[in-house]
Amino acid sequence: MKILMVLTSHDKLGDTGRQTGFWLEELAAPYYVFKDAGAEITLVSPKGGNPPLDPKSNEPNFQTEQTHRFEADADAIAQLASTLRLDSVSQDDYDAVFYPGGHGPLWDLAEDKNSIDLIESFLAANKHVALVCHAPGVLRHVKTPAGKPLVEGRAVTGFTNSEEEAVGLTHIVPFLVEDELIAKGGIYSKGADWSSYVVTDGLLITGQNPTSSTEAAEELIKQLKNN
Repeated sequence: MKILMVLTSHDKLGDTGRQTGFWLEELAAPYYVFKDAGAEITLVSPKGGNPPLDPKSNEPNFQTEQTHRFEADADAIAQLASTLRLDSVSQDDYDAVFYPGGHGPLWDLAEDKNSIDLIESFLAANKHVALVCHAPGVLRHVKTPAGKPLVEGRAVTGFTNSEEEAVGLTHIVPFLVEDELIAKGGIYSKGADWSSYVVTDGLLITGQNPTSSTEAAEELIKQLKNN
């Protein structure tokens, strides 16, 4: 199994002067689900190189067994420091793609033509696309072959309005994931705030929040093994 993981290159949290980026647990937890299942993992980001880590995700309250494992893993750290450029990869070389969240993707990946084309090409090739937390927001401009929003009529989840409110960023983010998925015709559902909640609709797997990262990755592995 070869799995592509797409990370953000965006590091500014709107006009707050604070930093953002990818959320560590949402990279680390799936990374080890995939690695422990024997998958080969490739990390990419729009700009390549070392993608920005949301510093908040590395605070003690948000650290997990998997984040500690990642930070102690010299190979993983080296791989993260040298992500490939998003525009240099093709779905032809991978079995599935996984998008970790963090707030960064709302600014860059959601508007990135290479990302949009990549997701469309994976689905056209009958391959799985999985996204967690804020990353389902990157589907906002993804279309079906008929030109309709990809999420229209499909079961999806993603970071909830109430979770965004709880972290105080409702008026900072460029759009709210829950509202955007609904606006594009998605059949949006959610679990309790901060609990693991994953929705699978055909080739599309979405997870609600950081806690959902492991379950979303496990669901992807299950689907790949069933193929």
